[in-house]
Order: sequence, then structure tokens, then C-alpha cells
Amino acid sequence: MGLNIFTWWNGATIGTLAGLRGKTKVGTDAEGNVYWQGGKDTAGRPRRWVIYKGSNDASRVPPDWFSWLHHQIDDVPDRALPPVRAWEKPPVPNMTGTPLAYRPPGTLEKGGERVRATGDYEAWSPEA
Repeated sequence: MGLNIFTWWNGATIGTLAGLRGKTKVGTDAEGNVYWQGGKDTAGRPRRWVIYKGSNDASRVPPDWFSWLHHQIDDVPDRALPPVRAWEKPPVPNMTGTPLAYRPPGTLEKGGERVRATGDYEAWSPEA
């Protein structure tokens, strides 16, 4: 439990866990995030939650469970979706703010120099 007593960004707080009483645990993904269902939302559909294992970052929800959370599929992914194909890559969380973040040519981390614009580019001028 540890910091979860005081923080919401590192897993579920005690209040959130208490609110899950009477709800049904429907599954766990490969990262250890736990998915719950119970009650009704404002549209009358079953209410669905994810309790993250570790930091609360929506990009850590795999695409199949995202579909379940947002009512794109009715049943849990293991039963509603076809098996993963050999050529499919695993999902990657948002890497912004980490050393693995995408940095295009021209950024300071890449030397600050970018390729000159080609002939199809015309700079905007307020006088024109």
C-alpha cells in the first residue's frame, strides 16, 4: 500500500479501493493493471475502471483493454478479440519526458541543425 494512502498518481487510493466494494474484477493485463466493472454509467452501460499497477498513465493501458474500457467491445478482450498475430508488435507507453522520447532532427538533443527546406516550401510573410 505505502504511498497509495496519500497519492493518486501511484496506483489506487484507499478511497478508490473502498469504492470498488461490490464491483467485479474482470481481468488483469500483462503489465499487472487490474480491470473492474459494476454499476451503471450515465448512459446506462456498465461502469468500468482500471487500477494501474504503478504510475497512473493512460498510455499504459493496452489497446485491447482500452477497447473494453470504452465500450468498443462488450466482453473482456481474451474472449471478444482474436488472438494476437505473430507480426503484431506489443504496445508501447508514452515515452515523453524519458530518454526514449522521440526527438526529430533539429531538436537541441540532436545538435539543433535540421535539413534545409526544399523548393516546395515558401515562408509566410505578413506583407504578402
